[in-house]
Amino acid sequence: MSEHKLSNLPYSVLDLAGVIEGHDIADTFKNSVSLAQHAEQLGYNRYWLAEHHNMISVASSATSVLIGHIAGHTSTIRVGSGGIMLPNHTPLIVAEQFGTLATLYPNRIDLGLGRAPGTDQLTAFEIRGERFHSPQHFPQDVRKLQQYLGDDNYDSKVRAIPGEGTNVPIWILGSSTESAHLAASYGLPYAFASHFAPTYFFEAIEIYRKNFRPSDVLKEPYVLSCVNVVAADTDAEAERLSTSLKMLFMGIVTNKRRLLQPPVDSMEGIWTDIEEAAVEQMLDFTFIAGPEKLKELFQSFLSHAKVDELMITSHIYDHQARLRSYEIVAEVLKNDG
Repeated sequence: MSEHKLSNLPYSVLDLAGVIEGHDIADTFKNSVSLAQHAEQLGYNRYWLAEHHNMISVASSATSVLIGHIAGHTSTIRVGSGGIMLPNHTPLIVAEQFGTLATLYPNRIDLGLGRAPGTDQLTAFEIRGERFHSPQHFPQDVRKLQQYLGDDNYDSKVRAIPGEGTNVPIWILGSSTESAHLAASYGLPYAFASHFAPTYFFEAIEIYRKNFRPSDVLKEPYVLSCVNVVAADTDAEAERLSTSLKMLFMGIVTNKRRLLQPPVDSMEGIWTDIEEAAVEQMLDFTFIAGPEKLKELFQSFLSHAKVDELMITSHIYDHQARLRSYEIVAEVLKNDG
């Protein structure tokens, strides 16, 4: 990326298919289609959905089904997973599902892989059963997936049909340094969950870049960073809208999860000092601003992180305000001089 200018930076969307207070899951899916179509028109590069389970505020549990739904309602934007939690599935099943998607929507499907459960331990056991310790096999399972989706598996006794020969692009997702080593050694692009796990971000991407080994699919390291953004026409309005995000993360910190709440004028009296500190730590890479300030924040982040792509996730209660936030992001990134 020349000179690490904002205008050279590909920008993408992470949609957690959030369920909003006063609305149902059907509304969530309608909003996801609306946002994906909006993002496509605004020049966003990809639209990813993440696998989560047993969370009342997240409706993307059947991730591959939802990816197909979004891809079917758009025409050019790449659609994929950010990510599929591979230990929850066998590599063959994932290869068949994403091979099907790639056949239906050629050259538009991404497969981001994570090793976390995307849920609590009890639910993970219900998903995995006797495969509960399968995260230990994550590196080998990634290799299996590459084999199933590649061109050279045609004489194997086990084949992914559809899937074989689709060569769906595989990404390694991470929130720690362990994933950085794997992405580097396999020569795969690396997507970091800095939107909720900022602590190891700089250390992880340094490890990835330093240890990267070129592969058939990638010659140089490629880092995608996911960040929270709440943008509005004024800084004050962005701050007000961001209270929904802060209440959502407060629910994570306190283990008292709720649907995405309407914004409030102030968080005073809603959280304690300890809760505020914990939430602010998790939201370290969160940009809450109007257009001018947002440009400064993005430029500062890019100058330090030097990422190759920025992925935006925005927990905003009002759907029109959410669409406007993504519009402002696109305007800021495209109009950098």
